[in-house]
Amino acid sequence: MVPFRQFLLKIHSRCNLACDYCYVYESADQSWRDRPRLMDDRTVRRTAALIAEHARDHDLAEVHVILHGGEPLLVGAARLEALLRVLADALDGVAALRLTLQTNGLRLAEDPALLPVLARHGVRIGVSLDGTAATHDRHRRRPDGRGSHSGVARALRLLTDGPYRHLYAGVLCAIDLTADPVETYEALLEFAPPRLDLLLPHATWQTPPPGLAGRTTPPRTAPGTDPGEPVPYARWLCAVFDHWYGAPSRRTGIRLFEEIAVLLLGGAASSESVGLAPVDLVVVETDGTIEQADSLKVTYPGAPATGLDVFRHTFADAARHEGFLARQRGRAGLAHVCGACPRSAVCGGGLYAHRYRPGAEPHPFASPSVYCPDLAVLVDHIAGRLRQDVRALAVPVRPVSR
Repeated sequence: MVPFRQFLLKIHSRCNLACDYCYVYESADQSWRDRPRLMDDRTVRRTAALIAEHARDHDLAEVHVILHGGEPLLVGAARLEALLRVLADALDGVAALRLTLQTNGLRLAEDPALLPVLARHGVRIGVSLDGTAATHDRHRRRPDGRGSHSGVARALRLLTDGPYRHLYAGVLCAIDLTADPVETYEALLEFAPPRLDLLLPHATWQTPPPGLAGRTTPPRTAPGTDPGEPVPYARWLCAVFDHWYGAPSRRTGIRLFEEIAVLLLGGAASSESVGLAPVDLVVVETDGTIEQADSLKVTYPGAPATGLDVFRHTFADAARHEGFLARQRGRAGLAHVCGACPRSAVCGGGLYAHRYRPGAEPHPFASPSVYCPDLAVLVDHIAGRLRQDVRALAVPVRPVSR
């Protein structure tokens, strides 16, 4: 059994934005409608106790708790303070508690009481921002239709320019093919992020991503370099990679590129988006139900469900659930075509949710990612750049005479 090391807590199930691509509210699974808005005190205490029990049973040196939503900061400063104290008390003397919060940023600028609370507990903050104001506001709008970029920019300046810089974890950006890739990257750099996450839009073979409406059938053989195959996401990402990698100094890290490079050089990745490392993240919803990664919400209603909850079960029960075990089988869990592909140890078949294809055998996730051709081109492109650099270093070294 692979123990969980990451616990994603949905502390508020509603949001103050209405993003058109949101996988929680705009996807196949609509279970949020039947859940309470807030994770109540009883659920928080029980979840914290179970995390501590799991850490103790598996002798974990540290655990990572990610506060998520909806928009987690809608809980308010007082409730956030109480929740963080419960977590800290439960893990005290058991394991080091690493706290992260993923937010759209708006509440940071609107409620001055929030940042001091987050600072007291050392909560690292990730903010969602989709590039330029025009690109961001095309998708990430308030419920009344107004854009949110100006509010997010105010929040990011609080993190970049003030005493809270040490809390700033980075920026998460969803890829928009209609936006210029380098312009998007430079717009994100304006807020000096310690790290960037560039995310492929959540999509499946049943619901292909923007720009690839015709991609509905997985490849029968390992993807090659067919010049006729449309790979717009690879082109977009390769343009950013070349701009970032070729710069005299890299002003930020880009997680996807760094993890692909590490995997190409024989290391291990820490993300389920690439690589074959077993999944070690579990989700707890506001009502205490235990679920798999909520990216699965894009596949079909109930896809993340396990039938477990924190009041009747433990995280050890969840770790034995077939849904988690399916994403911990490494190469054996990949589609047949992936097993024959030389890139499979790097791309890892792509994000599990992106493999979904109704009717696939032996199960609906037994296909490569809907982004398979794009991932192949991106991996090959990064490998080519690394190969050039390694070759440049491989020069004869003349012994130093003594």
